[in-house]
Amino acid sequence: MTAPFTSSADVVHYIGGKPYVGSGERTQAVFNPATGEVTRQVRLGGTQDVDAAVANALHAFPKWADTPPIRRARVIQKFLELMNRHKDELAAIITAEHGKVLSDAAGEVSRGIDIIEFACGIPQLLKGDYTDQVSTGMDNWTMRQPLGVVAGITPFNFPCMVPCWMFPVAIAAGNCFVLKPSERDPSASLFMANLFKEAGLPDGVFNVLQGDKTVVDALLQHEDVKAVSFVGSTPIANYIYETGAKLGKRVQALGGAKNHMVVMPDADIDQAVDGLIGAAYGSAGERCMAISVAVLVGDVADKVIPKLAARARELVIKNGMESDAEMGPVVTREALERIENYISIGVEEGAELLVDGRNYRVPGHEKGFFTGGTLFDNVKPNMRIYREEIFGPVLACVRARDFAEAVKLVNSHEFANGVACYTRDGQVAREFARRIEVGMVGVNVPIPVPMAWHGFGGWKRSLFGDMHAYGEEGVRFYTRQKSIMQRWPNDTARGAEFAMPTAK
Repeated sequence: MTAPFTSSADVVHYIGGKPYVGSGERTQAVFNPATGEVTRQVRLGGTQDVDAAVANALHAFPKWADTPPIRRARVIQKFLELMNRHKDELAAIITAEHGKVLSDAAGEVSRGIDIIEFACGIPQLLKGDYTDQVSTGMDNWTMRQPLGVVAGITPFNFPCMVPCWMFPVAIAAGNCFVLKPSERDPSASLFMANLFKEAGLPDGVFNVLQGDKTVVDALLQHEDVKAVSFVGSTPIANYIYETGAKLGKRVQALGGAKNHMVVMPDADIDQAVDGLIGAAYGSAGERCMAISVAVLVGDVADKVIPKLAARARELVIKNGMESDAEMGPVVTREALERIENYISIGVEEGAELLVDGRNYRVPGHEKGFFTGGTLFDNVKPNMRIYREEIFGPVLACVRARDFAEAVKLVNSHEFANGVACYTRDGQVAREFARRIEVGMVGVNVPIPVPMAWHGFGGWKRSLFGDMHAYGEEGVRFYTRQKSIMQRWPNDTARGAEFAMPTAK
C-alpha cells in the first residue's frame, strides 16, 4: 500500500531552480480534508515574488529557446521517466491535500504523464511548411517560435494533471514557465518542480509561485508575461480573459461546466447507471468533466432512477487512502457548506430529493469534510441546481419526452464543456455527435476527456479564448508562426518593385 504523505514543512515558492521563501509574511493553512486538520502552511506570494519569478524566467529564456528541440525533448523524456518512477508518491500527496481516493489520484497522475509523453514529440510538432519556387526565384516557408515567459493558473481539483496540460508543452516548445497552483493543494507543484530539476532542466525555465489573487493579478499585469493559461470557474475565467486580452496577452481560459448525460430508452441500463455513478460521484463531483445532470428520455427514468438511488446510498465514503474507498471528502469546509446549501436550495425549489448526502459522518473522521452522494429527480431547467455549477457529488435527473427535447435541453445551457449519450442506436449516436453544441462528446463514454494528442476544451461559457488545452492546439497556443520569403539576387532581378509580390 502506498505510504501516506506526512510532510508538515511550509510550502514555499520555487524560483530559479531552488526553493524560494518569498518576500511576504502571509500564509494560508493547508488541510487534510479527511481529518479536517491543518497539516502545513503555504506562504502566499506578492508582487515582488512575481517580479523575481518572471525575471528568472526571462533570463533563462534566450538560451532555452535556442536549445535545439531534440535536446529539449531529451530533458522532457528524463522528466517523464522520473514522473513514472515517483507516481505513487505524487498520488499520495494529492490525496493528502485534495481528498480524492488514491486510485483516482493515481489516474490523474497517469493522465498528466500522457501529456509529458506527448511533449517528447516536440521536434515533429514544431515542423513548419515550405514551398519551393512560390514565385520565380523565390521560396516561402513558415516556422513556429516560442513566445517567451508564459504563465499557468491552475485549480485545486487536479493539482498534477491540469498543470501538465500546460507546462510540458510550453517548455518543450522553448518557453519558460511560471506556474501558480491552487493554494489549497500546493505540494504537488513543488514535487514536480524538483523532479524537473533532477531531469536536467536549466534553472529558471520552470518556476512555481504560491499565492492567491494578488499573484494572479501581478502575473496578468506583468509586461514580460506573454501568455496566460487558466482553468477554474467561469467568472474568474472571464476576468482572466478580459484582463489579459486588454493588456495584449494571449489567453486560454477554461471555465465552468454543467455536464449532461442523455440516456436513451434503448441504452444498456446497467451500463448507463455505472457510468452515471462513477461520473457523478467520482472525486466527490469535484471535476470540470463530472456528470451533474442525467437527462432521462422517455420511460427510461423509471428503470434508471431506482438503481441510481440504491447505488448512491451504497457508496463507500471514507478517507481516500483506504483501498476500498469509492469517494473521499471534498476539499474544504467552505466547499462542503456550499454544496450542502445547494441541496437545501434544490429542496426549496421543489426538486424531489431521493438521496440526501447532507451531514454525512465517517467514523474516526468526524471533523473531515465529508458529504454523501445526493440524488434529485424531477429537476426543472429553471432551478438553480440545474443552471449553476455545484462542483460536488450532486446528481440532478431531468426527464425529457424524446431525443429532440434532450438535445434542445443540452444546447440551451450556457455551459458546454462535456456531454455524453448512452444508446445502442448508431443513427442516434451519429445525430447526437453532430447536433450537440458542446466541446467534448462521449457516446457510451461518461467522461469524454480527450487523450494527450487531441486537446481539451469546451464551448460557450466553458472556454474563453480560441485554442483548447494541450495537443496540437497547445503547441499552437505556446508558439507563434513566422512566415519567411526569400530570394537571392541575380542578373535578371534588377530595379525597384512598386507592386505587391505575386506568383509569376
